[in-house]
Amino acid sequence: MISFFQLSSHQQLCHKDEYLALMQFKDSFVIERQASTCPKVNLWKSQGVDCCSWEGIWCDQNTSHVIGLDLSRSCLFGFINSSSNLFHLGHLQYLNLALNDFNFSKIPSAVGNLSRLTYLNLSSSFFFGQIPHEISKLSNLAKLDLSFNLDYSNQGLLELKELDLNNLALNLTKLEWLDLSFVRINSPTPKDLANMSSLTNLHFGQCGLLGKFPTNIFQLPKLQVLDLDNNWELRGSFPELDSHKQLSVLDVRNTTFSGELPISIGMLSSLEHFDVSSCSFSGLVPPSMGNLTKLQVLILANNSFKGEKVPLFPNLTQLIQIDLSLNQFTFNEVPSPLASLTHLMRISLYGNQITGHFPSWITNLINLRYLSLGLNMLNGSLPSLISRLKNLERFYVSYNNLSGIVEFDTFLELKSLKVLGLAFNNFSLVIKTPTNRTIPKFKVLGLSSYNLREFPNFLRNQSELNLLGLASNNIQGQIPSWILNLSASLWILDLSHNNFTSFEESCFVFSSSRLLYLDLSFNFLKGSLPIPPLSILFYLVSGNMFSGEIPSQFCNMTSLQVLDLSHNNLSGMMLQCFGNLSSMLVLNLEGNNLHGSIPETWETANKLKAIKMGQNNLQGRLPRSLGNCKMLEFLDLGRNKIKDTFPSWLGALSELRILILHSNKFYGTISMKVPETDFLFPKLRIIDLSNNGFVGTLPIDFFARWNAITDLDGKNATYLDAYNHHFMVNLIIIPYQFPYSMTITNKGEKMEYAKILEVFSAMDLSSNKFEGEILEIVGNLKGLQLLNLSNNILVGPIPTTLGFLANLEALDLSQNKLTGRIPTQLTRLNFLEVFNVSHNHLIGPIPRGQQFDTFQNSSFDGNLGLCEMPISRKCNYYNPEVLPPPSSTFEGNEDFGLLVEFSRKLVLLGYACGFLIGVVIGNIVFTRKREWFMKTFRIR
Repeated sequence: MISFFQLSSHQQLCHKDEYLALMQFKDSFVIERQASTCPKVNLWKSQGVDCCSWEGIWCDQNTSHVIGLDLSRSCLFGFINSSSNLFHLGHLQYLNLALNDFNFSKIPSAVGNLSRLTYLNLSSSFFFGQIPHEISKLSNLAKLDLSFNLDYSNQGLLELKELDLNNLALNLTKLEWLDLSFVRINSPTPKDLANMSSLTNLHFGQCGLLGKFPTNIFQLPKLQVLDLDNNWELRGSFPELDSHKQLSVLDVRNTTFSGELPISIGMLSSLEHFDVSSCSFSGLVPPSMGNLTKLQVLILANNSFKGEKVPLFPNLTQLIQIDLSLNQFTFNEVPSPLASLTHLMRISLYGNQITGHFPSWITNLINLRYLSLGLNMLNGSLPSLISRLKNLERFYVSYNNLSGIVEFDTFLELKSLKVLGLAFNNFSLVIKTPTNRTIPKFKVLGLSSYNLREFPNFLRNQSELNLLGLASNNIQGQIPSWILNLSASLWILDLSHNNFTSFEESCFVFSSSRLLYLDLSFNFLKGSLPIPPLSILFYLVSGNMFSGEIPSQFCNMTSLQVLDLSHNNLSGMMLQCFGNLSSMLVLNLEGNNLHGSIPETWETANKLKAIKMGQNNLQGRLPRSLGNCKMLEFLDLGRNKIKDTFPSWLGALSELRILILHSNKFYGTISMKVPETDFLFPKLRIIDLSNNGFVGTLPIDFFARWNAITDLDGKNATYLDAYNHHFMVNLIIIPYQFPYSMTITNKGEKMEYAKILEVFSAMDLSSNKFEGEILEIVGNLKGLQLLNLSNNILVGPIPTTLGFLANLEALDLSQNKLTGRIPTQLTRLNFLEVFNVSHNHLIGPIPRGQQFDTFQNSSFDGNLGLCEMPISRKCNYYNPEVLPPPSSTFEGNEDFGLLVEFSRKLVLLGYACGFLIGVVIGNIVFTRKREWFMKTFRIR
């Protein structure tokens, strides 16, 4: 602890010049509140002329010079600069101006003149701008706190250049406490901090630190608190920590720290607070953490920790909070040792793979205020004694397999309850709430998936609701107008997947709302689109029957991130402003009746990751400004009337993974020359150009440079999405995803992919006018799972290199003019489920074995030269055009060609010399050993 001074009564009055300086300093500010709330400076006059006796002033007992000034929380408002009388107090050792309002003043450079300062606290006082380098001259400082100077949107106001941060580390060698939280540093952590051997507290929260955190800082001998939270680009890992007996707080949450927790972490015997949430840690939690007997807060949330048990709990008797949410734990029960930790106030095991019954011992933790077990696989019923948890404020068990009858009135006995999440289980919910009963004012209420048929009546008086979830019920009729009365407090409203048909009010406008998330999708709503507030982030109305034009008010919604208007009856033209909404991530207008051209106004600053405009009547050319969407991953313009050449310029979009242009009026050859970039669709995995008017040969330069189609490991594959985050509402995590979806021809049928695995790869060039041969280079696309080249004018043989496409599941080459045999190499394709070469000019026997034994006759229709199973036509082996393919015995043999040539000569000899001789010799060729042939007929 930093200890300054406690002074006894002084012997003489304070110095007049210091008295005047203090009064002039006070008079330069407005005191914002009454004397009762800001007693320090308001009482100075009434406390006499001796400033050493004033509130917040310390004087040296020998010299009577003012050496300490604590004006924290003094309601000071106004500007301060280097001419302030404050800096005439040259003997100051202690200066605390925290928690005032200096109205975005810069920290005066004259602070460097107070060379005797050992304590300087300017936190939470609305200071702005660059921190003066003169502060690094205060070589006697033991504590420096410049934290939490924030604007009204909680953004940091102060900046510190990299050079000045290095100077601080070099010059302030006596520092014990350094707090730069929310100071915008935006540079690497200086290694010289490790030389500040007196440091006990180091706070760098949300500073924009970059690069790798120096591990030798962990070796500071007196370090008690290390806080690095919310530096998202800060990398690092924990070294061995066995020499840090004094460390009590270790917080690296929301960084990119990674690796496994070292076993030596169990040596931090003074550790009380440990938070590594939202990092990239993995592996098992070391059992040695069970030795941290002083631990009160343990937060491991949102990492990749795993294990079937965490053998820590029995010894952690001081634990108040434990959060293991959003990891990969596979417990077969909620850990029962938690039952003995009677001090527990918060438990969060949300988002793991925990099975077993809901634990009945939970009801014995009478201090519990927060319980989140959602998004697991728990079963059984809730204990009947849940009402014993009188202090419970948040109860969240949504997204499990819990069952049984739930009496809603049980939760009304918990008078402190603010958050109740019961959604998406198998409960039978009984709501009998009498009108005269006092009902808690909920903040979060999740009642989705309960087969409710009407709005619960008690909701109309829930004026403090932040989240209301009634999705996936069976509520019918109109959306009541009193919902608008709740919107003043609502952040999230989810009424999706019900049977609503209309709004009680014809013009449904959330004008005074704070609403961030509105989901009305998959109902039967008609009429005009409801107008959301300007605060809206997510607006989801897919799968209704809304009609009319898209309201122009959407152009004013600058915070909008996801706009999903898909599968309605909307008409008119697209709003030109959609390309200007810089916050938008997802724009989904699919399945409407929009017409006209796509706007040209796609700005370079946009953040769009997904654009879906398929199944409309859009016309004209593709706007070249789409190339400004540098973060675009998914573009679907299928089933429109767009007329243009192939947009090779989209190849410069380095994040594009899915490109769907099918069923339009694209024309011309496919040219892959992109003059202004060195890369070409570097991440593209799915391309659908089917049902257009492309001509020419297949694009060899595209196949040659399509590097994204590699053989990816699908064991831990995830689904592609534009948004996969979790809302935090009243400390409850609410999951939300916007997965990519598409319709593509696969395995002979149009298939709707509601989700797309990141390893899935497909190419559909069908129903165009491509000609020439199928390129051998296609065999290099080893990760390809779907290849459709049907309904073109392709000629020549099927390349044997297609046998290298080991992941191929569907291959459609039908309706072309292909010739030759079906390569036997295709029998190597063990995952091939659909194979179609119908209506070509193929000949010879159909290969046998593996997947080929499962294909139907229709796969080979319209090829009069094909024979053998599965079709009924037998091969005529006397016709040299239908000789069987070589067996694997001869594959790769250098003399095999000689044998085939000899076989043909024997067959021809049989025709010349008579039927019997020809048959006999031909039979010998196919039944005897090769060596016998060579010896008998003296063939070399």
